[in-house]
Amino acid sequence: MKAEECIFFQLAKANQAGSRFWVKKVSALNLTAVQGMVIRFLYDDDRLTSSELGKKTGLDSATLTGILDRLEAGGFVERRQNPDDRRSIRIHLTEKGRSTGVKVAQLMEEGNAEFLREFNESEEVALRSLLNKIRQ
Repeated sequence: MKAEECIFFQLAKANQAGSRFWVKKVSALNLTAVQGMVIRFLYDDDRLTSSELGKKTGLDSATLTGILDRLEAGGFVERRQNPDDRRSIRIHLTEKGRSTGVKVAQLMEEGNAEFLREFNESEEVALRSLLNKIRQ
């Protein structure tokens, strides 16, 4: 097998292509790729605990804390005590965060269509299915 045929090489290059593409989309909002994803998860399901958000995003606690620190400093989110469990906090989108969430959702829809434009519908379904299988 040649190095460029190695699945790990191919996955790494596919990840780089996707990451570069997404970075270009969200950079207009002064967000990193991961910050954009976190805002989108919160836009879909606001007021998650940091633990719930970590599970949804697949980010470890230390990484998520740093991202939330920067999002909070930028005025996108607020951390508030969880009324159901005083040991945890809930992450709330601010008004700025909600309006940015609308923009991120729109960029994500447009970006997915643009990034996958060379795939027909069955190829896109197969790709998504295979990627989910790899993640499992």
